[in-house]
Parts: sequence; structure tokens; C-alpha cells
Amino acid sequence: MPRSGRGLLVLPLALVLLVVGCGDDGSDDAGSTTEPLGAAEPAEAPVPDVTPAGTVRDLSPQPEGMVYDTETDILAVAVRNATELVLIQGTSGEELRRIRLPGHARHLQLAGPGGPVLVPAEDSNTFVEVSLPDGETTQTLVGEYPHDATQTSSGRVLVADERGGTLSVVEDGEVIHRFDDRQQPGGVAAVGDQVGVVDVGDFTLSLYDLDAEERIATVPAGEGPTHVVATSDGRLVVADTRGDAIGVYSTDPLEQMASLPLEGRPYGITYDEEANVVWITLTDRSELVGLDMSGATPREVARIPTVQQANTVAVDPTSGRLWTTSRETGELQTIDP
Repeated sequence: MPRSGRGLLVLPLALVLLVVGCGDDGSDDAGSTTEPLGAAEPAEAPVPDVTPAGTVRDLSPQPEGMVYDTETDILAVAVRNATELVLIQGTSGEELRRIRLPGHARHLQLAGPGGPVLVPAEDSNTFVEVSLPDGETTQTLVGEYPHDATQTSSGRVLVADERGGTLSVVEDGEVIHRFDDRQQPGGVAAVGDQVGVVDVGDFTLSLYDLDAEERIATVPAGEGPTHVVATSDGRLVVADTRGDAIGVYSTDPLEQMASLPLEGRPYGITYDEEANVVWITLTDRSELVGLDMSGATPREVARIPTVQQANTVAVDPTSGRLWTTSRETGELQTIDP
């Protein structure tokens, strides 16, 4: 088990791993009059009956997206109610500054070590890059309602314009290309110069080559996928929120390798490259689950109680420290291994 010396809150459980070839493509049966399901959302979490692990403190109303940078030791948290990005010193927990955003944000990524923070400011149709540690911003108008953004190894950024059904390719503060072949793009994750894109409207995972400006392949991705991360060996791990599962995909070629049942409406997801562990929030259960990705199949290695409505999670790969926030209570939770 990774990081056994850190004293992770480990609660191994027997898991059934289903190896599959392909899944439901999310379309209705021929002749069906059923309304489309639409994008999956996190559960409305009940008040937890278990005390959250670690330490919990007040932050701001409606904190959600978050990401941690090891080079500057900064945790960045997007606060929807005040449309701000809060920068916090990871080691001490000291709040450093707040940066005003042009719109609210739900999901954050880093361009790379040292930043900048990639901030899709949804209701402003603006993609914001926030430098660390000074908080200086660069703003780029993109498509309608940008939801997530990721940077490839070449430096190009792909922004998922959820309500516009487009993908904006940004370089040096300008949109240099736009894909218009998606229905409702959501989570995105870079693998080298390629990007995995979850379509939350048609329940698929696609792979794009930004340099070639082409879509390579598309496969079904469960009953209601939302977000995706890439592992160090080039696999893509997708949270199938409506399907209560985690899907694992190869990228050469793009195909589903396995599906892991994970009840509780999995939603927020991040990857610890040092421990090779994917962390997922279970919004219906107020739990955080760790999956060891070092073997051929994922293996559950930790299950941790969280604050209510923990929609996102961040990790410090050097220490194993975890953070999550409560969208419901405005609290920040810090969990040390």
C-alpha cells in the first residue's frame, strides 16, 4: 500500500472490479419518449452523522473548486458566493490574499508546478489564469459557460465550454482554435499533448490532439460521467456520478479497461502522482475514497469522513495532506495522513 509510513486513515474493503469492453452510450432506446437525463450532478448531501476527519474551519460561503501547488505551497480555493479565488498557505493554513474573479468557478487545475491556476469563470464566459504567488490575472474570452480547463505539455490550454458545446484552445491569452463537435463538455484532463474530455450531455469520453486540431476517438463513459483525471502512466480515470462507478480508460487506443462500483454519487476527483492514488468525493455519503492505481486494477486503500457537501478535493503529493470544502457550510477541511 502506498505511503504506509504516513499513517493514512486506511480501511481496506473488498471490491468487485468489472472488466468491460464498452458501456451504455447514454442514448434512449428507439421510439422511447423518455426525456433526456441531462448532466449528472452531485448529491444533495445530508448532515453527516460522523465527525469529519482532520481539522475544520470557516472559510467563505459556497467554496468549491480547489487545487494545490507544491512549488509555492499554495492552496487555491474558488468561492462562488463572492466570485473570488482564495490563496492559502498550505503548510500553515494562513490566508494570503483574495483575487476577484469576473464570474463564479467550480473547478480548478494548475498549468504546471508554480502555476498559474486555471480558472474557468463560468457565468462570465471568461477563462482566467492566476499567477502564483502574486495573484496577477490574465483573462481570455472563450465559449459559453466554461466549466473546466487543462494545459497540455506544449503549453496550450483546452477550455470546456459546457453550455456552448465547444472546446476553446487557448495559447498566450488568445483562442487559436475551437472544436464544435461536443454536446456538453465537462471535465477535462491532459495526457501529454492530448486531452481527455468528458461530455456530460451524451455520457462519453473523447480524446483530442490539440496540435493536430482533431478528435482522435470517442467512447461511452457510463450513465452520467462528470470529471476526469490522468494518471502518471497515461490512463484516464472518470467519475461516473450517476452510475455510482469509476471508469478507467487507456489512451492508446482510447478504450475502457475497467469499471469499479463506488456507491455514493462520486463527483470531485484528484490525483496524487507520488502515491499513485486517485481521491474521489462521495457526495451522498460525505466520504473521501482513495484508490491505489499502482496495479493493473484500482484498489481501495482509504475511506475518510468529510464535511457536508464535499464536491471537490485537493492533495499535496509531497506530504499526502488532503483538503476539501463544504459547499453547504462554507468550511475548509484539512486532513493529514
